[in-house]
Amino acid sequence: MHAYYGCNPSLLTDSEKESIAQSRNASPTKPQPQPSTGQSTTPRYYTNKDGERVQSPTYSDTIPVGATAQCRDGTYSFSRNHRGTCSHHGGVAKWLD
Repeated sequence: MHAYYGCNPSLLTDSEKESIAQSRNASPTKPQPQPSTGQSTTPRYYTNKDGERVQSPTYSDTIPVGATAQCRDGTYSFSRNHRGTCSHHGGVAKWLD
């Protein structure tokens, strides 16, 4: 799971805040398998070092619009800065931008 360190909660929707609260209270589980459909999972967001709200890395069978890198764990990153991209996802497998 992506860390929400430095996230400005006022930029999140109520459902995103609830999801974060639930994940903090949940017991550890196995990583979720990659979806078998062409659609991404429900996106989550974080605030980057520039204060911008950015979608967290997401699994998808196709390259999502706005993705900038594919991580080694198969997720697609939407990072706007190269430094730290895919840091909790095994590093960058390839850059898309």
